[in-house]
Order: sequence, then structure tokens, then C-alpha cells
Amino acid sequence: MTGWGRFKGYNIASLRKDIISGTIVGVIAIPLGMAFAIASGVKPEYGIYTTIVAGILISLFGGTKFQIGGPTGAFIPILFAIAMQYGYENLLIAGMMAGVILVVMGVLRLGVLIKFIPKPVTIGFTAGIAVIIFSGQIANFLGLRDMERHESFLDNMKEIGAHISTINLYSILTAAICLAVVVLGMRFAPKVPGSLIGLLCATVIAALFFSGKVTTIGSAYGDIPNTLPSFHFPVITWEKIRLLIRPAFIIAMLGAIESLLSAVVADGMSGSRHDSNRELVGQGIANIAAPLFGGIPATGAIARTATNIRSGAASPLSGIIHGVVVFLILLLFAPYASSIPLAAMAPILMVVAWNMSERKEFLHLLKLKTGDSLVLFITFLLTVFADLTLAVEVGLVLAVILFVKRMGEVHMVSKVLPDPSSVKVEAHMVTDSHDCPQIGIYNVEGPLFFGAAYRFDSTMPGLGPDQPKVILLRMGKVPLMDTTGEANLAGLVKQLHADGGRLMISGIQSQPLDLLKKTGLYDRIGAAQFYDHTGEAINEALGSIDYSRCLGCKHAAFRECSAFSGLDEAYPRSAAFKGRTPAVARKLSGGV
Repeated sequence: MTGWGRFKGYNIASLRKDIISGTIVGVIAIPLGMAFAIASGVKPEYGIYTTIVAGILISLFGGTKFQIGGPTGAFIPILFAIAMQYGYENLLIAGMMAGVILVVMGVLRLGVLIKFIPKPVTIGFTAGIAVIIFSGQIANFLGLRDMERHESFLDNMKEIGAHISTINLYSILTAAICLAVVVLGMRFAPKVPGSLIGLLCATVIAALFFSGKVTTIGSAYGDIPNTLPSFHFPVITWEKIRLLIRPAFIIAMLGAIESLLSAVVADGMSGSRHDSNRELVGQGIANIAAPLFGGIPATGAIARTATNIRSGAASPLSGIIHGVVVFLILLLFAPYASSIPLAAMAPILMVVAWNMSERKEFLHLLKLKTGDSLVLFITFLLTVFADLTLAVEVGLVLAVILFVKRMGEVHMVSKVLPDPSSVKVEAHMVTDSHDCPQIGIYNVEGPLFFGAAYRFDSTMPGLGPDQPKVILLRMGKVPLMDTTGEANLAGLVKQLHADGGRLMISGIQSQPLDLLKKTGLYDRIGAAQFYDHTGEAINEALGSIDYSRCLGCKHAAFRECSAFSGLDEAYPRSAAFKGRTPAVARKLSGGV
């Protein structure tokens, strides 16, 4: 979905929906923006500036219909490390350079490359980032004093242990109040911005009863100005470019991964399709512009994007409105933000970390005890105890090594397989003449793994009343499937079931079948939907046809309807019609 096509059919009702959803997300974004900025080692107002500038530009120039952009938790470890090592001014330059890299990636149409990153790697570093965010808020939650923040996770844990004697009971009580409101709001009033309500409640109670006894934003960072900073172009030299190219590349890659993951989530929730290359260009423009107003790097925010869709957003205008709402609140209420206790910000980030941790997927992959489990665990450990860049690099290398090993094992069993370098996944209709709108039959050929699974996903039909309700996958030529391929197949199953459809699989080999049984997808599909031979599956699929739709189909004549003429030479027309209702058969065959 690109350009003005994202506004197709837009009307007054759509505008009303966008105003409501944009306002809701804007209110939610304010405490998150400040919290992410503080955790990244910069002043809280810089998070608000990022939300305004980047949020508007990502919605305006991006390649998704409902994406909400801004500062995110995924950036916290990276931005904090850069700010600690290079300083705030150089962090802005690195962000601008990352924006340029993102634009170049989009122009060169490299968005598809992000899809090659295996699922265990993304879940591993996401869970690792969540641990870093959560642990980084322990000091503020407990109200510890004289803390020095470090880049290393272990050093930070030692720092907490060394200062545990400075614990502040008033800070704990303030944090507990905010946490209770946020958690109860998520459970009993999910549409209410729990983070903002929790922040307000904790701030009011602290101001009335704990005044001067807890550290606030004002006492730690000074007052928050009620306007955007003046336009400022940082001084960029070749020396700084050489110094910051690696941090900039890290920011760009993480921003690309997070934004496209968010876009995929948005597609799944809304049924839309994003343009990955246009999205990278939009993200790049936003990250070039935000530092000019003091903003830190930004990307697509999965939780805020999901809230935007659930709130009824109709177009990218909701994201623009969300940025405008944040700007208006900054103008009117910025002075009051100085009274917010840091202890009230801590539980908000802890909840964010908990929600982004992918804990269910993490445990699910670990329990499989496969090579993917090893990739996941090593990526996670390196993210927490080393750094994100090393974690992703090692995770990708391990994933490639495991893939080569698996392909070698497949060749040992079946010597008739072609060279792995020439094996590709292809999904296509069995015959060009098969155009029955009720049954979709696809050949899937080659290993369904992280480097090829996206082609399977892009070939499958989307949502809609005109799409087939029965999908038959012929998987006899799929020798290998990994958890990324399984996730794509699971997405198809979820989509079909939500639309009242049915998935059937024929000829599946032992390794993919074993994986589906381990993950539980085999049971969700149903044992009865697996067939040894395609012909059996076709005859069963024909029994699912809604014959009332056949009577109005342009291909309903007996000799023209490929669905009823048999899709395999071994199953001619007579076999396909065998057992069908005679009256319907006569109508479909023109009275024959």
C-alpha cells in the first residue's frame, strides 16, 4: 500500500476514526517517549521531540497504512552505549547518518533483505533487549542514590548491589502505585491509556504526600521546555563520519528490522500489505529530520501501531494526528512534567520490557531443542552480556552453519535432490486452467527455511470474501522446514481459520511433519487434514464446495470447470463427480 492509495475511499467517517485513534495513541506516546529518552541516557524532552517530528514524517512518507513511529525500547541499549561513548551531539549525527543509510537501502530496494534474518535471531535479541531495559529500571524503582550507569549488564548489576543500602521506601511506594494502575488497566480496561493514568496517579500522590522525598524529572534533568528547540544542524566532519559509521549502521539495521516487523504485525491485524522499500525511505527521512530538532533515532513502534489499529485508524493520517497531539500537549502541559517522579517512570518501562520480551515464543523455541534453540539462546546471551551487534552477527553465522548442516543431512538421505545452491521454494497453482474461486491448490517445492519462507508467504492468497476457503498444499517436494517457515505456515492457518477456511496438506515429508508436531501446528491444522496422496485430498476438498456458488460461476459448465474435471490425470471427471448430488451435477454439466 503506497502513496495516495493509502487514502482510497477516505471520507468524513474515516477522518473521525483517525482523530480518535491518533489522539489515543498520542496520549499513550508521551510517557513512553520521555521514559525511552531517559533510559537511553538523554533528557526526557528529546523523546517528546522525536515522537513529534519522526512520528509525523514516518506516517507521511512510510510504506504502511497504520504505522506509528517514534522512540522505542529496542533502541535503548544501543543509544545509551553511543551516548556514553560518543556524547549526545554525536548521537544526533549517528542518527542522521542512519537515516541516510535507510533511505539508500529503500532506494536500492533492499527491504527484502531484512526478511532473511531468522526468527530465532530476532526473538533472541528482542528478549535480550527486554532484559536490559527491565534491569536498567531497578535502580529508579528502588530509588537508589549516587548510581553510576555502565554499558555492561554485569557492571550495572554490581552497581545496584553496591548501592542497595540507599533504597528509598517512598520511591518503591510511588513505583508500586504506578505499576498497579498500569497492570490493572491492561487487564480490566485495555482501551484506557494505563501508562498515562498510572503516571498521573503516582505523580499526584507523590506530590501530595512524598514531596521532596523522591527524585523527579525536574530535580534530575531540569524543567522541560514547552516548545520545540530551534532548528540546529550539527557540525559534521569526515573524521566524525569515520568515527560514527559503525554506530550509524547498527542504528539503521535495528531500525529497519523493528519497523518492518511492526509493518508485518500491522498487516496481520488489518489485512493490508506494506511496501518495505517505501517504509525504509520513510524511516530514513524521519531519522534525518528528527536530530535537527534534538530528536533521537526512531523506528516503527509495534505496541503503539497495534493500539492505533485497535482504536479504529483508517489511514496514515492517524499517525500524523498522534504527532500533532503530542505537540499540543507539550505546549500546554510541559511545565507540569517536571514533577513526575523517576520511580513512576520505571514500572512503565518494566511493563514495556515484559510485553516486548517474546517470552512465549522464546520458551516455545527453547523447548524444541533443535539447532534453532541454540541460535536463540546464544543470541540472547550475547545481547545481554556482550552487545547487540555481536549477538546478531554470531546468530546469523550460526543459522547459516546449521542450514548447511541440515541440507547436508537431507542429501545423505535422498541422493536425487539437486544441489542446495539451486534449490528454491516455489508456490504456484497446479494448472493454469484451475481457477475455481473456492479451492486453491499449490505446489510448494524446496526447503521452507528463513531464506525462502517469505516467497511462500507472498504467494499465498490474502484475506477477503473472494479468496479460496480451501487451500491444498502439495508439499511432497519440501525436504526441510525450519521455525521461520513454520511461522509463515502458522500465519496462513490463522488467517484461514479466522476467515472460516480450511488448510489441507498432501505428501508432507518426515522432517517438516516432525517439526509441525513439535510446535503444535499439526494439531491446530488437524490430523485429518494431512493426506498421503494429492488425489485423496482433492476429492475431499470437492466435498467442501458450496454448490450454490458454483451455479453462478462462469466456469460452471461440466466441460469447462477445472475443479470438477479433476486436477490430476489420475483423477478424471468421472471420479471427481462420483458421489455428488445428481441434480447439481446435471445442472453443472448442462443436463448431461
